[in-house]
Amino acid sequence: MPTLVTVETSARLHLGFLDLNGNAGRKFGSIGLALDQPRTRLSIRRSPMPEIEGPERDRVAVHLNLLCKHLGLAQDYRVVVEEAVPAHAGLGSGTQLALAVAAGVRRLDSLPLEIDSDSLLLQRGARSGIGAALFSRGGFVVDGGHGHAKSLPPVVASLPFPEEWRIILVMDGETKGVHGDAEREAFAKLPLFPESEAANICHSVLMGALPALVERDLAAYGGAIADIQRRLGDYFAPAQGGARYTSAKVAAVMDRLERLGAKGVGQSSWGPTGFAFVENEKEAKRLIGLVDENSPQANPTMLICKGINHGARIEAIQAP
Repeated sequence: MPTLVTVETSARLHLGFLDLNGNAGRKFGSIGLALDQPRTRLSIRRSPMPEIEGPERDRVAVHLNLLCKHLGLAQDYRVVVEEAVPAHAGLGSGTQLALAVAAGVRRLDSLPLEIDSDSLLLQRGARSGIGAALFSRGGFVVDGGHGHAKSLPPVVASLPFPEEWRIILVMDGETKGVHGDAEREAFAKLPLFPESEAANICHSVLMGALPALVERDLAAYGGAIADIQRRLGDYFAPAQGGARYTSAKVAAVMDRLERLGAKGVGQSSWGPTGFAFVENEKEAKRLIGLVDENSPQANPTMLICKGINHGARIEAIQAP
């Protein structure tokens, strides 16, 4: 039995919902991409008494409590969170943290990983299933939304993301995306999503984004993602202060990036994080440099990320 387990997982982009109408019998459906950063990294080992160190201690405590009760385990663990994806930034921090804790406990106790069932136990995936899918496999995934079964949405497409492409993240640390009760209230107040718009989004995914990824056609891929983002951005605008973006600072940068030639610009989930796709590292640096030249003091944080085609890294260490 191992004495220490480390788990490293990373942020994800939520690129849009497929069908918020639900007339076809399934609702939501999501498009997601695993990123190499920001990351969540934690370690877990035995301890005479429960200990939790680092950011997100309260969340970790809740997950540990639920998981240990479910598995009939004593909470004799020391968990150290070394890094954490920023919370409520639209980057899937909650699901990645919950599944990292669950994977760490299971591996430490030599139990099989059960990502889907642990997601449900820890109350993840109420709308989107991409967080669990990306934790297990990485890459670019599409889930089929919730039907009648009480399970996570099925993954209906999974493709590797081109290694040379880059994603520019635009992050506003002073703003939080809609979450919790506010998110539930926002969904309740929004009007019924038009069935025709859901059909257009599905068309953009199936006949646009997916084949473009296979063919490594950034222009076509970006055009499909941008179309999805425009449709969903307009729909969610009433819950975001009347705009497609939660953060006005992020919106200004995304507009400049698009004008400079970045593809597929949009907002991940409720934001405030924005994203844009470019051909390679050199182009990403060039565009960021041009944006900084115009307003170097007022810009949100910009990161250059890669898409990753693997799931969480789980390492078990056995003391001699």
